[in-house]
Amino acid sequence: MHFPSPNNVEDWMTTGGYVLLFALLFACGLGLPLPEDIPLIAAGALIATGKMHLAIAAVVAWCGIIGGDCVLYHLGRRFGLGITKVPFVGKHVTVERIERVERLFDRYGFGVICIGRMVAGVRGAMVVAAGAIRYPFTVFVLADGVGAIISGGFFMFIGHWLGKNLDEEKIRRFKFWFLAAALVGAALFIIWIWRNHKKHQLMEFEKIGPPHGPPPQPPEPPMSGQADSLR
Repeated sequence: MHFPSPNNVEDWMTTGGYVLLFALLFACGLGLPLPEDIPLIAAGALIATGKMHLAIAAVVAWCGIIGGDCVLYHLGRRFGLGITKVPFVGKHVTVERIERVERLFDRYGFGVICIGRMVAGVRGAMVVAAGAIRYPFTVFVLADGVGAIISGGFFMFIGHWLGKNLDEEKIRRFKFWFLAAALVGAALFIIWIWRNHKKHQLMEFEKIGPPHGPPPQPPEPPMSGQADSLR
């Protein structure tokens, strides 16, 4: 599928301003076939050229991202796996993806949201799965918000750094390294969870002792007096 380039979106946002930035990111959260990093990179470029204010753009972008995710979360909560039959949303979120993310939720919880929202193709399924399994909404917003600050800030930084020269090859390289860093972070998080789980198991084992109790002791030999009485 061919997506508009950051240069195209930058031209649109020069006219549409903050309203268009919010609308695009909100719609991306609902399944608009446009990677959310493109409006974020375009916003960063507009900040670099003085056409947008950093603080306002950052707040508007964050609200657009989280707003779309919250709507998708509640759709997942309302329809469960049936959301895959909802027009527009179901086209991009499959049952297989939702079930895969649910298994990750069972094992890793909070971290899945932070890291999952940084990975295109996982993001929508992660949000729907959170709603479908009725993951606590407050915790979801907190984790999703942290992930949005990290990923959104990174892509706006790319746009700001490149300024007027939004070279698509450079953007692809940056996105590759960002995804690689996110995957390394996910691997480290999983290792940390696994080690803590093993440590907890060891502590529980030491607390309750071996599962079958202490090994049987051989019977003590009878005292000399007892031996005489048995004769």
